[in-house]
Order: sequence, then C-alpha cells, then structure tokens
Amino acid sequence: MKDARILIVDDEPGIRQSLGSVLEDEGCHVTAVDSGEAALAALPLTPFEVVLLDIWLPGMDGLATLARIQELPAGQRPVVVMISGHGTIETAVRATKLGAFDFLEKPLSIDRVTLVVRNALEQQRLQQENARLRTAEAGRYQILGDSVPMKALRQQLALMAGTNGRVLIYGESGTGKELVAHALHAMSARAAEPFVVVNCAAIPEELIESELFGHAKGSFPGATEDKTGKFEKAHRGTLFLDEVGDMSLRTQAKVLRVLDEGRFEPVGSGTSVQVDVRVVAATNKNLDEEIDRGNFREDLFYRLNVIPFHVPPLRERAEDIPALAEFFLREFTTAYGRKPKELTPEACRVLQEYHWPGNVRELRNLMERIVIMYPQPRVDVRHLPVTGTRRLSAPVRLGSLHEVREAAERDYILKKLEEAGGNVSRTAEMLGLERSNLYRKMKTLGIAPKE
Repeated sequence: MKDARILIVDDEPGIRQSLGSVLEDEGCHVTAVDSGEAALAALPLTPFEVVLLDIWLPGMDGLATLARIQELPAGQRPVVVMISGHGTIETAVRATKLGAFDFLEKPLSIDRVTLVVRNALEQQRLQQENARLRTAEAGRYQILGDSVPMKALRQQLALMAGTNGRVLIYGESGTGKELVAHALHAMSARAAEPFVVVNCAAIPEELIESELFGHAKGSFPGATEDKTGKFEKAHRGTLFLDEVGDMSLRTQAKVLRVLDEGRFEPVGSGTSVQVDVRVVAATNKNLDEEIDRGNFREDLFYRLNVIPFHVPPLRERAEDIPALAEFFLREFTTAYGRKPKELTPEACRVLQEYHWPGNVRELRNLMERIVIMYPQPRVDVRHLPVTGTRRLSAPVRLGSLHEVREAAERDYILKKLEEAGGNVSRTAEMLGLERSNLYRKMKTLGIAPKE
C-alpha cells in the first residue's frame, strides 16, 4: 500500500479524517473531497489508484459519480470502493453493475478498510497489467506495409474489430490471413479472452467433429477420456477456422447449426453446451466456385461472409517488401542473438522484382535463412537465392535441422570458393579440409567444381 494514491469522497468530515488517518498510517497519499462534483474535478489532476466513494452525497450522489468514473479511459480509471451507512441490496446490485469493486459499511472497521484497499490496489495492478498485455498483443500482430491495399486493410480492421460480426478472410497461402485474424481479436473487446485456431485442412475427417465440439469418454474407440472442443475453448473469445473451404459437407452442417443456435453437443454426450464465440474464417479458395461444384454450403457461406476481408498477395504490394524484409531481419537477428543486418538497395530491388509465389511466408523464411547462413552485416544480391523470377541456388525449405545444416554448408562452401577464385585446393586450405574431403563434400551437396 505504500505510496498508493487514494481519493476519499464523503460529505462527513469525521469519515474523511478517520479514513485519511488510517490510510496515511499505511503509507498512502490521501486526498479527500466532500462531493461527487469535486471528485470528478480532482480525478484528471492526479492518477488515483483507488477511490473510496460514499453512496449518499449532496448534489450528485455516489452512484451517478461512479457511472461518470467508469466513463474514463481504461488506463485512467481507478478502482472504486463504495461506502454505505444504510445501503440496500438493490443499491449494492446497481453499484456492482456500474463497476464498483467492493463495499465498506459504516461504522468503518480499520482492519476491513485496510483489507479492502489492499485488494482494490491488487485489482488495479491486475487491470494495468492486463492493459499492458493487450497493448503488447496488439503490437505483436501489427499489419505492416504502407501500400494502398494494406492501408485499406488497416482501416477496415479499425472499423470492424470492435464488432462481433463474423469475418471471412480471403487470400492466397502465405499472405498473412492468420495474422489478420489475430489482429482482429487483439483489437476487439474479446482480446482478454481465448483466441483458438483450427486448421480445417490439417485435421482428418474422422477427427474434425471431435476437434471442434469435443467428445465424451467412450463415445468411440480410443475416446478414453472427455475432451473439450475448440468451440468451447473459445467461449467468450474468438475461434479462427483456417482453410474453412476444406471442411467436409457433414462438418459444415454442424458448424452452421452452432452459428445459428449458439449451442452444440459434444460427440457421444447428449448434453448441450452453450457458447458465445466470434467466428473468423479464412480460405485460399474461391468459395463461389466451391458452391457451384457442390463442395461448400451456400447457407454457411452467407453466415461466415458477414464482413469479407481480402489480404493481397505480396506481388501486388511490392513497395512493402523492404519494410517487411527489414522487420524479419530484426526479428531473427534478435531470436538467434546475431548482429543487426541491413539490405543493400540492390538487394531490395531484386526482392521487389521477384514474384513471391509463397507470399509473406516465403519472404520471412528467406530472411531467417539469411540470418542463419551469413554473418555479414550487409545483405547484398549475392546472398539472395532469388533474382527477378530466377533462383540463384536450389530452393531450400527450412524444415529439419539436417536441411538447415546442409543448406548452410553448401552456401558457405560456395562463398569460400568465390573468395578463392574457384580454386578447390585453396578453398580446402581455407576451410581446414583435405582436398579429397572437400571434393566429396561438394559432390554430396551438388556443387560442381566450376561453381
């Protein structure tokens, strides 16, 4: 409690004095006023953490004052404890609904006052930490790029994030559809609640219903215990259905029912579960064509497509590539404990000319590969495995440790061969290898001596 800033609002001088003395003895900084109007005037001047507010006040009463305090921005809003000498249950319920944290009843007990204020201060600390985490979460899922399509996407996010409308995100694989879904959640009123992801394309047909809705123990062979489904895990939060176009018609029918009724039955349960979930879906397919082919339900499409978002492919926003590349370089140099790197203007030009079939995911993987393989602070064209639409070296997908090690060895040997002017003997000497060992290594890695 030491150094906590407390505002006391009571029209009785004796209460103000006794409360103030108790809290000052605990090391608090106390301000006392005699009306709701005076309290509202004092709040903008000092960042109070707790307000002790009498219900019965002349002029603006305590409940009206509490309602005004709750209109303050979350980061500036103190925790309010009501003081009541003859309150009723109805009054207590109203105050709680308006956001009161607790009550102090007159005559006041010193032990009760200190306990409630300590708890209120802990509540304030938790609220501030939650606000900090929400801000950090929103920053983590920032949408980068100053191209026209990305500015439009951010504007759409700002307009729609605060609603509960269902969103369908369109875009090619690797464009960042899940990032947009995360950003929607982080900017919404549900940000403090779960964000649950279901990759509809990655779950086998026989398991998708159990994954979405859960199951009861013994409902099918292998169901050795009850399982909570994704819909229930996302209660009060957001459920992201990635690649929803790959969902089977049978599962689509069950999802449609949940969207309509807000309830479902876990597999083999027979008991209904009520949920409050905002559904955000994404697809890289043309759902109109899938509907025409009979692969996607038209009624489900209309339920999901309340607010359509389109994430453009990277080739349509080439001006964003340098900023994205620099962002990924910073991310991976920090993650791997490497020195900062920068792209040369020529390297940026080459990246912008490439068509990026894998979109932002491919660019991110490339920057990770560069950070792993090259110690140089400046990333030049010769460090890039792409130029225009042609690759300078065999593409390597970052997967297993063996793949990464092999790719790193190949590029490092090529670099040393370049430094040695193609002389294999000199390269072997630089690498500390026998010439025959280097030849074998080059053959294994697919490096011809002339390279």
